[in-house]
Amino acid sequence: MNAVEFIIAGMLAAATPFLLAALGELVVERSGVINLGLEGLMALGAAIAFIVVYQSGSHILGFVAAGIVSALLALIFAFVVLGFRANQVAAGLAIGILGQGLSALFGKTYESLTIKGLPKLAIPGLSDIPVVGGLFSQDIVVWLSLVATFGVWFMLNRTKTGLVIRAVGENPKAAHAIGFPVIAVRLAAIVFGGAMAGFAGAYAATVYTPLWADGMIAGRGWIAIALVVFGTWLTGRVFLGACMFGLVSLLSLAAQASGVGLPSQLLSALPYIVTIIVLGIISADRRLLKLNGIASLGEPYER
Repeated sequence: MNAVEFIIAGMLAAATPFLLAALGELVVERSGVINLGLEGLMALGAAIAFIVVYQSGSHILGFVAAGIVSALLALIFAFVVLGFRANQVAAGLAIGILGQGLSALFGKTYESLTIKGLPKLAIPGLSDIPVVGGLFSQDIVVWLSLVATFGVWFMLNRTKTGLVIRAVGENPKAAHAIGFPVIAVRLAAIVFGGAMAGFAGAYAATVYTPLWADGMIAGRGWIAIALVVFGTWLTGRVFLGACMFGLVSLLSLAAQASGVGLPSQLLSALPYIVTIIVLGIISADRRLLKLNGIASLGEPYER
């Protein structure tokens, strides 16, 4: 497999941790809450999933455990910002630090241990196409992430539940006035976002790179948050952004492996450099941000 085939085949897998976390954060922000603790939620989910898979041999149990634990940590965030109307930015940062600390604590005895990943599920015929065939040979979680992308889009844009979430995010007082339970909706969105971050961390630690190392999330949570802004809170654009960042991360790996005459530190930083550039470009277009932005994002709700 040459470098081009490697990058094409691995793009969706590299994008999956970004995509899962960003989809959860998209729903959270659509409800009017911003959770900056995604990095810690992913790190905790990664540690718990690895421990469970290592002990039980079951990836299903690992993903379920990661989703539950990260959702519980997100529930603490929800309790603070919804119950006490604390500053969402400060609370999210605190939860992120807590999650990373717990991840390091729980994973300490599992440093450098490895587990088996998941097999590839190929689409007959399509997976045999030269060069791009690897795109159609992915593990089950990648395929499920594509289903989740469609599911989140459909829920937000074609169902009453999505209408309620968007109404709560745009004008919580008006939503409350017509009978929508603002606190309950935001609570459910935060828990969903926490679970998705847990799944993202679980994929990173047990499938994409099936070994444990402290700090292995390595900024993916921050990129996922940036992806939501990059996608201007639209599901399709978030998906395309995740694919782009997955491609960039693979390009940096391929460049290091081929011995390009650039410092490895610079190549490793490439996804984050791209994040800064893209956010700078998008932030310059105020019209686009206003068109799709969420009116009450980050504002505490008071009855």
